[in-house]
Amino acid sequence: MSLMPVAEARARLLDGVAPLGTEQVPLAQANGRVLAEDLAATRTQPPFPASAMDGYAVRLSDLETLPATLEVVGEAPAGHGFAGALAPGQAVRIFTGAPVPEGADAILIQEDARRDGDTVTALERPAPGQFIRPAGLDFRKDEALIHAGARLDYRTLALAAAMNHARLPVRRRPLVAIVATGDELVPPGAEPGPDQIIASNHAGVAALVEDCGGTPLDLGIAPDDQTAIAAKVREALQAGADILVTLGGASVGDHDLVQEVLGGEGMDLAFWKIAMRPGKPLMAGRLGSMKVLGLPGNPVSSLVCALLFLRPLIAAMLGRSPDLFEETAVLGGPVAENDRRQDYLRATLSRHDDGTLVVHPFDRQDSSMLALLAKSGALIVRAPFAPPLHAGTPVPILRL
Repeated sequence: MSLMPVAEARARLLDGVAPLGTEQVPLAQANGRVLAEDLAATRTQPPFPASAMDGYAVRLSDLETLPATLEVVGEAPAGHGFAGALAPGQAVRIFTGAPVPEGADAILIQEDARRDGDTVTALERPAPGQFIRPAGLDFRKDEALIHAGARLDYRTLALAAAMNHARLPVRRRPLVAIVATGDELVPPGAEPGPDQIIASNHAGVAALVEDCGGTPLDLGIAPDDQTAIAAKVREALQAGADILVTLGGASVGDHDLVQEVLGGEGMDLAFWKIAMRPGKPLMAGRLGSMKVLGLPGNPVSSLVCALLFLRPLIAAMLGRSPDLFEETAVLGGPVAENDRRQDYLRATLSRHDDGTLVVHPFDRQDSSMLALLAKSGALIVRAPFAPPLHAGTPVPILRL
């Protein structure tokens, strides 16, 4: 099978992927969830003309000549409006958020007034409607304010609460089962043998799944044994996973058994081997209703492939755009010509004094070097057969 271009591989992976079902969750549990339906206001906000300042509700016709002394006939704190209407020569003491009494057409702020017992003297004349928030200033009943596909955060949740929604319709979180494979791996905290290393990919992939709005299910490490790997695959199926992510073992070595096992379990292979660096041995398929993504074993390859393929897949299942947002920056140093594989170079990100975004690629790009990925602010995207470039050349980047 020849190497497949990245864009084609991503299109195949996302082909036919539909948003998952909808569930209702309490407002307090909706942070980070993806809204499944447009959300309309159930009320008008504010529901009445409201004072924007502490002061006195007045009739401007009483303030033609200054200073003007008015009779204070009542008080309107927030939550307790004045029951009557304002007559000529009268004022009502009012506080921020309280309903403006009938007949009042401006707020005389307390800084511009002098109180003396049951009277107040206006020292300045406010403009018509000044310091009054009209009904519906923020929004009106039945107005759709938050739209399907929005990822809910502190701003949208505050708005949903103001719209009087106690429960919200959200997309079900994709359940992503993660299986690391390899005799050489031991979990973090364990003591590795002389020929072993600490497993790390699963931790990064699980965190990315959570960041993208999914639910990770860590199924642990399977040794290089077909029966053990098959048991993990069946465990993912039994758990109802929407996506199975395997880590390592998808290449062509004698101990790379993942593709063979998945084929034996009935996986329909979509593609294998991508024209990209890092991450050529990437596998994708479907096993029943479960999407399968076989990521490379090298740590950086695994995480870069998760960013480029798993993240858009989760987005599509949540009803969000699966597109990756590329930006443009200028090179802070030269890069060599590229070969037939699309390259994703780890780089630091900074700005010139004039605000120009600058990327500085690391000299070494070995796919085992996690420390460089942790230091990186972006990936420089290099198309196949791209020519050498000098410092100052604009290039597309993906922020990390």
